Amino acid sequence: MGEMMAYCGLLCNECPAYKATVADDMPMREETAEKWSAMYGTNIKPEQINCLGCDSSVLFGHCSVCEIRSCAKEKSLKDCGKCEDFVCKKVEGILNYDEGAKKRLSRK
Repeated sequence: MGEMMAYCGLLCNECPAYKATVADDMPMREETAEKWSAMYGTNIKPEQINCLGCDSSVLFGHCSVCEIRSCAKEKSLKDCGKCEDFVCKKVEGILNYDEGAKKRLSRK
């Protein structure tokens, strides 16, 4: 499978939630829920680890309310790299987090 890029340039197909959903892998869901709960100081349940990518209707909790995703969909963009405001404040944090995201968005 090739790259499945989110609007922000992250790769959906590299996300543990996506991988666990596609493989229907409960141990991976449990591991991801535990890791993300600790990382974000919240209580994520393994049953909540479901996502088929940014452009699907099956989204992990945060992805369903992501302002980057909402903005790109509202503007009918394939990704943020196509936006006249690229790089904006909304996507800047992602680009600082993942060097590859900016490269992926810039080459499109």
